[in-house]
Amino acid sequence: MKRLPLGIQTFSKIIKDDSVYVDKTRHIAELIQSGGGYVFLSRPRRFGKSLLVSTLSEIFSGNQALFQGLYIYDKIEWQSHPVIVIDFNSISYSDEAVFRASLLSLLNKIAGKYEIVLSSPFIRDQFAELIEKIYEKTQQKVVVLIDEYDKPIVDHIDHIEKATKNREILQEFFGVLKSSDAFLRFVFLTGVSKFSRVSIFSELNNLRDITFSKQFATMFGYTQDELESYFGQHIQSLCFELGLKKPYLLAQIKHWYNGYSWNGKDRVYNPFSILNLFTEQQFDNYWFASGTPTFLMKLIKKTALDVTVLENKKVSKILFDSYNLENLNVFALLFQTGYLTITKIGSEEDLSLEYTLNYPNLEVKNAFVTYLFEIFTTNSLDEIQPAAKKLRRYLQAENLDGFMNIIRVLFAKIPYPLHIEKEAYYHSLFYMILELMGVEIDLEVLTDKGRIDGVLAFSDKIYLIEFKYGKAGSQIDSLAQKALKQIKDKNYGERFLNDKRPRIYLGVGFAGKEMGYKIKTLKRSNGAGDVHHGLNG
Repeated sequence: MKRLPLGIQTFSKIIKDDSVYVDKTRHIAELIQSGGGYVFLSRPRRFGKSLLVSTLSEIFSGNQALFQGLYIYDKIEWQSHPVIVIDFNSISYSDEAVFRASLLSLLNKIAGKYEIVLSSPFIRDQFAELIEKIYEKTQQKVVVLIDEYDKPIVDHIDHIEKATKNREILQEFFGVLKSSDAFLRFVFLTGVSKFSRVSIFSELNNLRDITFSKQFATMFGYTQDELESYFGQHIQSLCFELGLKKPYLLAQIKHWYNGYSWNGKDRVYNPFSILNLFTEQQFDNYWFASGTPTFLMKLIKKTALDVTVLENKKVSKILFDSYNLENLNVFALLFQTGYLTITKIGSEEDLSLEYTLNYPNLEVKNAFVTYLFEIFTTNSLDEIQPAAKKLRRYLQAENLDGFMNIIRVLFAKIPYPLHIEKEAYYHSLFYMILELMGVEIDLEVLTDKGRIDGVLAFSDKIYLIEFKYGKAGSQIDSLAQKALKQIKDKNYGERFLNDKRPRIYLGVGFAGKEMGYKIKTLKRSNGAGDVHHGLNG
């Protein structure tokens, strides 16, 4: 088997080590040949952006021999150009002075490679000077490749003053590129986000944003064909290790790690998760565990976001261009960082295209909900997962007393200041608990008479759940009964008449900060009559 290039972001090293390289050079050739010398593309972390920058560097440096056997080898006119690579992963930006000094140091280091001396003391002027002097010395137009351009902003996004200062420096720095057009052959920028107020996107009016381009939808990540073609031996090895047949294993890999899409049609695997899966020989939350931004969790918590709305969220395209420090949109942030992806795009006849966002796969959804529940309730991770397993067993056995007792324990750990008197808050908490159980759940299920808050499906039964919230002092019994009555009055169960599984109707009442509960269920089982259950808490 070929080696797995886990953690390797240098194209030449992958090729020389004879590691697996999924050939994306057809996309690169099309990108280079499509005209337009200024290109921007955003993707979440760990999707291979740095590897693409490294690959472009080798191509424009004229190192054709490295590409033997790859699509691009005989598809372009190979010519050597001077290449400037600016990797913001290697630049310090803890404050304004450090950021400016680090940028100047990098520019002088690049100048040293070309035996050029820079005289200007200012970042903008020095960058322009570097480009022009390299062009004059080599008599070749310069290629500029910028990796993770937004890192100095994103890493300080919960410190608005620092992030704003760094943004201003980037505006100054990138403003050089348009005025240096006569000396440039190709400019490529990549990052996680597209900040709408960074001047690179206003001053560079010839910048082509290919983030949502159908032509380049699969340039990052692995398609299903690529997974099975390039990793065939590793798949067989994993089948042997886990004792699974290949079709079932492939279905599990798809369920765990597939699903990312930027055009609503083509779906790809997260490369970081796939490489870890075959390296570690077990399923786990690799991508999520590699670095969940704390500011994201803080923002969700601060805005008291109803977590249930994260699935099948309908948005317009303007959302993707409204990413700015002054007014962060949670959904834009979740999409840009990879926690939500595009699952559907409205028809092209609709001029105001509607995009449907959802979790890409099980890895992201399960881990994301787990971490959210931890910060919402202060329950530790080592308590949440065992509790979720018990909850599933209790619901499977229709032991509602046991089920609610565990929920009471989990909710009891919510510090008093964290309680929010909103129905969406408690709805979200209950939803997260159900999700963590690993049971199929649908939210806001439409019927001809209304919406069911939740439908929880087991192999042998279906729970129909309705939530009702009241301020502190409300009668919990009354709230739960009202929820149950709504299920019955609106005949929500009619939707499932053709399903042979028995249905259990579950009303849930929340009453203010005291978190009291009264739950009743109505079970209707093919001629077996109605069975009522109740619980006070």
